[in-house]
Amino acid sequence: MVIEVALIDVQEGREDDFAAAYAKAKSLVETTPGCRSVRMTRGVETPTRFVLLVEWDSVEAHIDNFRASDRFTEWRAMIGPYFDGAPRVEHFVDLPA
Repeated sequence: MVIEVALIDVQEGREDDFAAAYAKAKSLVETTPGCRSVRMTRGVETPTRFVLLVEWDSVEAHIDNFRASDRFTEWRAMIGPYFDGAPRVEHFVDLPA
């Protein structure tokens, strides 16, 4: 399993619109084959900053099943207009216990 972490800055004053768009777009990610869970968090100190956390079976599941699909195009069309710059996206794995 890998965790996709996307740091998303949203245009000031458009945070609620972004949250509403995310609520509508979330199913595009969570119904993608290889997706285990999806969660969006909002910054306390910086309320224009959001962090998307997605658990994938693998990096390939994220890239091949989502990013290379029409789902990603639709997702980006729904939430992208609220971005203040490009999101920073990285993948992480758990350390052994």
